Amino acid sequence: MSRIDIDDAGGLPDVRLTVQQLRVFVATAQAGSTHAAADRVARSQSAASTTLAALESTLGTKLFDRIGRRLVLNESGRALLPRAVSLLEQAGAIEGLFAGAPVAPLRMAASLTIGEYVLPQLVADWRAAHPGSAVSLAIANTRAVIDAVVAFEADVGFIEGPQTHRDLIAQPWLPDELVIVAAAGHPLAGTSASTQALQGAEWALREPGSGTREVADRWLVEHLGRVKLAFELGSPETIKRLVACTSVLGMLSRYVVLRELADGTLAEVRTRHAPPARRFAMIVHRDKQLGAGTREFVARCAQGVGASAPRSARGAAKRRR
Repeated sequence: MSRIDIDDAGGLPDVRLTVQQLRVFVATAQAGSTHAAADRVARSQSAASTTLAALESTLGTKLFDRIGRRLVLNESGRALLPRAVSLLEQAGAIEGLFAGAPVAPLRMAASLTIGEYVLPQLVADWRAAHPGSAVSLAIANTRAVIDAVVAFEADVGFIEGPQTHRDLIAQPWLPDELVIVAAAGHPLAGTSASTQALQGAEWALREPGSGTREVADRWLVEHLGRVKLAFELGSPETIKRLVACTSVLGMLSRYVVLRELADGTLAEVRTRHAPPARRFAMIVHRDKQLGAGTREFVARCAQGVGASAPRSARGAAKRRR
């Protein structure tokens, strides 16, 4: 069994940890129980519990508080978690080195807008530069992305809203703005709509917890006071299709509606107010040491690839008018 020897310079006895112990510990921290952790590390629950107990015995301290049926990291466990994750990644990089893989797998989480409309080309370019290297991209709303990075389930996250967490470091990324869209034949399509017209319309918006919804709510409350919310939907694609075939209005990122505005499937609804602007952000855990592959991918993203997409969408809308 693989072991990690930690030699204490002060002359204390060596602490001998196994990679499997760290894997079970990290899985338990993320899943909240040895039962759920066992599935993640392909072991029985009894074996996972025994392995975790052996780790705590080796370290001479408990790592979890047992609250009901859940295991919650205590102070010692929270201190160990980022180091355990880092050691496991180093072990994986060593295995990959001798297996011929040039870099460790990318483990990312992204909000729906970014994950579906911004990252695919960046991921494809990175994969072309590193053939054979795996990419794991979880797509969820902003709140879930933050939770994944906090729990070390993703090494880097991409979010839309201003939400943050004390354990994270956020780096501003690409600019974006939200636009009001309607079906091409809608009475407000291509017009400068009045406040009364917008208040009288029905709307389809993203679900609570979405960065897009947070920005949209703030703008709508400030400029309209209230709107008739007919649909709350967890998918920008669903909102686009619903708007295209009904009389409801939607508010989505320009990245999301770029193609539809260009081909005339949807039309922008203008107002006398400036559209809500925002910046996407990249987030990492402040205690996480990123691997070489992840650092390279973050550096590629930081170059601002794709930043011109919203401007091209705006130009297409202007040409139709």
